[in-house]
Amino acid sequence: MIRLMKRKILNNLILFMLISSTGGLLFVFNRNLSFLFFSLIIICSFFLLSKRIKSKNFYSSLLAFCTVTALLIINFFVAEVQPQSVTKYSFFVVVFFVSTLSLFYFHNQENKNALLDSLYFILKIILFHSLISFLLYPFIEGNLETIKAYMSNGQEKHTAKTFKYLFYYIDIIEKPEAQVSLFGINLVRNSSIFWEPGILQFYLNILFFLEISFYGRRNFMLFLILLAILSTYSTTGLLLLFLQIIYFLNKKFQKKYSTFIVFIIAIPIYIVLSSNINAKVYGEGESSFQKRLLDFTQPLFIAIEHPINGVGVDLDKFSDFRSKFYPNSKMLQTFYKSISISQYNQTTNKGSTNSFTYLLAGFGFPLMLLFIYAFLKQQIIRHNKMIFIILIFVSAMSEPLLHKPFFFMFIISGFINFYDKVIQNKSSLL
Repeated sequence: MIRLMKRKILNNLILFMLISSTGGLLFVFNRNLSFLFFSLIIICSFFLLSKRIKSKNFYSSLLAFCTVTALLIINFFVAEVQPQSVTKYSFFVVVFFVSTLSLFYFHNQENKNALLDSLYFILKIILFHSLISFLLYPFIEGNLETIKAYMSNGQEKHTAKTFKYLFYYIDIIEKPEAQVSLFGINLVRNSSIFWEPGILQFYLNILFFLEISFYGRRNFMLFLILLAILSTYSTTGLLLLFLQIIYFLNKKFQKKYSTFIVFIIAIPIYIVLSSNINAKVYGEGESSFQKRLLDFTQPLFIAIEHPINGVGVDLDKFSDFRSKFYPNSKMLQTFYKSISISQYNQTTNKGSTNSFTYLLAGFGFPLMLLFIYAFLKQQIIRHNKMIFIILIFVSAMSEPLLHKPFFFMFIISGFINFYDKVIQNKSSLL
């Protein structure tokens, strides 16, 4: 019993660190120390649990890690923008390492659902924390403390507000558009323990997916998740929630009934979603939409002009390169006109919010297509795989997350699955 309890605590701690490393404020403010602590936790957990390492899992995981690292090293030397930073590429190796080590840790357990069980548990805690944090804001607004994170060169990286380091909020002085009013009560877009509401919505949508696909479909839990997603006021979050509702209702009910039920549920979501889209495309939040539009189109055209080797994933070099790159496409302008949208910004010297097109521009098409293929072959989520793939890809195209440990874990899973089959076939031949 004590050993089982110890394993559950370690599982949950590792999953919490894995989630935090992908958008959490803990890693924003203490990145290097947090990654070191995260790695030590996983390594020590093997000794604490005194669990014999399964050789097949070990070799598959080692080969997967060596493969992605070797591909990264090749890109480091052949990227068309040189020189690339060893430090920046080393960070990618750290991401590969903790992603692989996390998967290896969970694969080495007898319980095949250990990863999903811990993920579900941690996401439920995040759900309750986010709702409490959102509702408490009007009462503690005057007692918030400002905290800042800085880059190695001393430049300010991120600013947030906190209450006793228990609850965290967007700094509305820097981002006044994050403040919302509900029945005359001032609130702030919900971001919980993450640096941006769009990251919270992703994990809440994952929780919605897990609740329906694996854990009982309790209506009360689904209702709380829906409220929490609404509190992020995230267009992407509402869209993904809407898609999930349509998908799962069509699976559960006959088509003639599901259409009516979807219509009833969709009305309030559509009202909020359409209002949010209008505000971001044409209203006060237009700058957010313009930034995401630029982060989709410009790196895509960079990838088209540098399709094989890419321009490298050194973020500083990428930002400098894109500041001088101007897409020139009549087809692109024709597309904008057809949907009545204008792109005001042609270039920027900042990083990309679209991690999919950023990696496409950095790695080039061959390597990025290989990573996509590996992701499609992942073995972590096997039920309702199509809607899960949509959740990942849409979120990766709206937030810089695809090259972070939680997301990259699914790509590593595809490589491990490949090497599992290779090792199995080799054993059968012998």
